[in-house]
Amino acid sequence: MQASRIASRVAAATAVAGSAVLALSVPAFAHVSVQPEGTAAKGGWAVVDFKVPNERDNASTTKLEVNLPTDHPLASVMPEPVPGWTAKVTKSKLDKPLTMHGEKIDEAVTKVVWTTDGKGIQPGFFQKFPLSVGALPEDTDQLVFKAIQTYSNKEVVRWIEVPQEGREEPENPAPVLELSAATDDHHGAAGAKDDSDETDGKTGETAAAEESEGGSDTTARVLGVVGIVVGAAGVAYGVLAGRRRTAA
Repeated sequence: MQASRIASRVAAATAVAGSAVLALSVPAFAHVSVQPEGTAAKGGWAVVDFKVPNERDNASTTKLEVNLPTDHPLASVMPEPVPGWTAKVTKSKLDKPLTMHGEKIDEAVTKVVWTTDGKGIQPGFFQKFPLSVGALPEDTDQLVFKAIQTYSNKEVVRWIEVPQEGREEPENPAPVLELSAATDDHHGAAGAKDDSDETDGKTGETAAAEESEGGSDTTARVLGVVGIVVGAAGVAYGVLAGRRRTAA
C-alpha cells in the first residue's frame, strides 16, 4: 500500500516536471513592436525603433512596411540608415494641412518600406529599424503604426489589428507607440538634452566654465586674505621679539 502511494507520487511529480519542461520549451510569442529611444513626449520629437523578430525557422525576413497614422500625421519622418537595408519614404497629400513652426504643410510621410537584397533577418534573430519622428501630436495618448512583414518564402504577415483596452491582445497586433506628457521645451527625442540649453542666457557649457572661473577667483581671494593675516602675524612676532631682546 505504502509502495503504491510512493509510486503514485513519483508519477505525479514526473508528470508535473514534464509539463513544466514542455511549457518552457514553447517559444514566446513575438510580434513587430515600436518603442522610443528615451521618451516620446506629446508635442515633441523622438527617435522610435521598430523591433522586428523572425518567427520562422525556415525563412528570413526580407521586407518591412510601416504605415504611419493618417489621423495624426507626422510632418517630419526620417529613417536612420540600417546596414544591408534600403529605406523608401512615401509622402501623401493631407486632407487637413498641418502648421509647424509657423509654416503650413500640406503633405506628410505615410509609409516607410525597408527592403534587403541580402540575407535579411535570419531565424532566431531580430532587427531594429529607427525613425526620427515629429512633431508628435498633443491630442492623443498613442499612435498606431500598421506593419507588414514579408519573408523570403513570400509569406506575408500583417500586423494591423488595433489592440482594444479591456480585451485580449489580437493575434496580429499593430505596433502602438505610447506618448508621455508634454514637456516644457517640447524636445522629447531619445531623452537627449538640447545643446543650447541655457542658464541665464548662456549655454550650459559656458555657464559651467564661468562657474569654475568664479570658484577660482573666490579661492584666490581667500588665499590672499590668509596670506595677509599670516604676514601681519609674522611682523607682530618680529616686533615683539625685538622688544624682548632690547629689554634683556
